[in-house]
Amino acid sequence: MEQLSTLTGKYGEEGDQLLFKILNSRLHESSKKKELMDDFQRSLDKNTNSEMLTERALRYDLTVPFARYVVMHQHEITFPFKRFQIQPVWRADRPQKGRYREFFQCDADVIGSTSLHNEAELVEMTRNVFQSLGIPVIIKINNRKVLAGMAELTGRPDQIIDLTVALDKLDKIGKDKVIDELLNKGFQKESIELLQPIFDFNGKLPEEAISFLEKWLSNSEIGMKGVAELRELISLTGTEGVELDLTLARGLNYYTGAIFEVKATNVSIGSIAGGGRYDDLTGIFGLPGLSGVGISYGIDRIYDVLEESGRWNEIGTKGNKTLAMFVNFGPDEARYCQKAARELRLNGVATEVYPDPTKMKKQMSYADSNNIPFVILIGSEEMASGLLSLRNMRNGEQHKLHLNQIIQHIKSHLD
Repeated sequence: MEQLSTLTGKYGEEGDQLLFKILNSRLHESSKKKELMDDFQRSLDKNTNSEMLTERALRYDLTVPFARYVVMHQHEITFPFKRFQIQPVWRADRPQKGRYREFFQCDADVIGSTSLHNEAELVEMTRNVFQSLGIPVIIKINNRKVLAGMAELTGRPDQIIDLTVALDKLDKIGKDKVIDELLNKGFQKESIELLQPIFDFNGKLPEEAISFLEKWLSNSEIGMKGVAELRELISLTGTEGVELDLTLARGLNYYTGAIFEVKATNVSIGSIAGGGRYDDLTGIFGLPGLSGVGISYGIDRIYDVLEESGRWNEIGTKGNKTLAMFVNFGPDEARYCQKAARELRLNGVATEVYPDPTKMKKQMSYADSNNIPFVILIGSEEMASGLLSLRNMRNGEQHKLHLNQIIQHIKSHLD
């Protein structure tokens, strides 16, 4: 949990509506029942709550709590400070494909440095992550200063949040509905017409996008700063798997510079990672001017992509998954198997003994369903001779081997 005041206003108007707010405890004992009822009614009419009703909420992301942590421990850490964190977050969303009310994020951040080398490192790390997972992705990049330049161009620099929230939906709801949203937010038709070049731009190469922006935003000082940062970042990262998306906005209010979004190219599910530069997020906790940049990987969505693309079965058999299973023929055999299993585990082979002496077919089906590559069968004959039966579940081959040979055989087949 976090203080509600810590989270409110950091994620945009729509993000604030997705905060899981926690009612204060012991409200039934309050002597101010009338005020509580009035506050509750107001909370139903508008997305507001007083501290009388609620002071806390479930965390929406990991970045804002991270900024709080950095300020609280500023005298104990060395800057620039790098960290990764894997934790659950919560959003009061409508569950559907790729959207969850509780899900895990893996965040990686660097705070205490303004260098674009940090952004480049995150891009390179992201390439490596998804290459290792076998997921083809496109890394979309933009800069909030460029978006600020667009807001200046429309004559509404004070409405950059409204502009970015609308533009961020362009690939989801289309140009016409984005224009309708801007009109509803008070943008004039003449101002919106000035954005037409961005709607019409279809250049694919980063250099084309940068050249376009240099001409279009030439009268905006902040816009040109953003263009310069984009040019430097592309020079550091190269263009492999990178696309400049000039309407990418990332709906979070705390971004101030480069922003990223990662999409799988083989599965339609929305972004599976995203992040950006935040120049003064620690300022809300009393430590202004400490710039940071980070990226967040949506673990649940990444799993969805792996599963839908048929990659999960392959990925899921790696790491600490069971490599060998002992078949259980009865109490005596199971005791023998437990001792043998201990030896395999001591030698780095993840092993289990089937717990019940059920039918052989059921035990083999269990091993097959859990992608266990090797099964070891020990009956009275094997116990007497010390030669154990090792079956390769992938090709059906079976060998009689001593325990130390089984350990080496399994390891050699996994290298």
